[in-house]
Amino acid sequence: MNTSPERKGPLSRFTILDASRVRAGPTAIRTFADLGARVIKLEIPPGVPGADDMIGGRDHNRADYENLHRNKESLTLNMKEPKGKAILEQLVKEADVFIENYRPDVKHRLGIGPEELHRINPRLIYASISGFGQDGPYANWPGFDSIAQGMGGLMSVTGKPGEGPMRAGIPIADLCSGHFCAQAIMAALLEREVTGEGQWVHTSLLESQIAMLDFQAAQWLIDGKIPKSTGNEHPLTVPTGVFQTSDGYLNLAAIGQSMWKRLCVAIELPHLIDEPGMGSDPERVQNRTAVNTAVGTAFKTRSTAAWTEILLKAGVPCGPIYNIDQMFDDPQVQHLEMARVMHHPELGDVKVVNLPMQFSRHPRADGPMNPAPHQGDQTDAILKGLGYSPAQIMQLREQYIV
Repeated sequence: MNTSPERKGPLSRFTILDASRVRAGPTAIRTFADLGARVIKLEIPPGVPGADDMIGGRDHNRADYENLHRNKESLTLNMKEPKGKAILEQLVKEADVFIENYRPDVKHRLGIGPEELHRINPRLIYASISGFGQDGPYANWPGFDSIAQGMGGLMSVTGKPGEGPMRAGIPIADLCSGHFCAQAIMAALLEREVTGEGQWVHTSLLESQIAMLDFQAAQWLIDGKIPKSTGNEHPLTVPTGVFQTSDGYLNLAAIGQSMWKRLCVAIELPHLIDEPGMGSDPERVQNRTAVNTAVGTAFKTRSTAAWTEILLKAGVPCGPIYNIDQMFDDPQVQHLEMARVMHHPELGDVKVVNLPMQFSRHPRADGPMNPAPHQGDQTDAILKGLGYSPAQIMQLREQYIV
């Protein structure tokens, strides 16, 4: 079960049972699927209560669904029923990873928690993602990305000063908890090579969001300072952020004293280097409005492309600010092949976001790129592989087990 001759990639020897839903868990497991692992997506059979309770389901947002669930197989399975649980146990015997993102108490009520599944397969890596942790006062609160962004401090440092908290433009808590969970699974698989034993790894939206605060959290923990929102500007160095040009906007990151000097020369305002209140990073932070006004006036005299060329030659980090379509048209983005063609039997050739990592011995083009499955597409094939006859499979369907 662990290996399929058609699969390629550095993780093709692993099999993962994906009982997660919505975004965080599927994000974690998509990385494994893209790297060649066999991923069996466990879904509630049609007609069973809760089967349609899916944010971002296939018919709700087709583009999102295809991008999130590519390279996976789909098995419909009612794990609340004894026969469904028996099928799960057969799969667990040869699986490497099981992942879920139910509320913490659900897996225990279903009898499919880490203790139960480890008794079936001691080598299993059991992974969980929750909203607020597996225990504690908020353990059974429902987790949602924007709630974690707020409680995790991100919204307090996002947006323009004085305009109140602002949510990030992507589901950052969901995505980061998925990626942190994938890292934990990888670490557990590596540790298993030494000990031969599986273990339970888990993270939460709240933990992941707090970890992503990075230096903003450190300002409070070490320096006792409460960070504030600074909009597009960097809170610790000036000038950085967005500046208007003659035809659009420019992103600037003139960090540190040497870059400040190169910037002033490049924009033909060398007198600003030693201007009172601008001679050092701390001074410029204290006088950010005056600094930004001075350099901002110069940027309005030329186009974004012109300033990008001038500043990059001077060694000052900068770049244009794109809409999504402009970003995918950029020659460097196209060179990196971040949009990959996937053939879909219904939609024809479509593009999805490519895996953002490359391996010298496993070119991305050799890895799988198959469309997201319809619900239960591989149910019959998977059950046949477990030894079920067509008559038995039909009976399981009639009983809403699969």
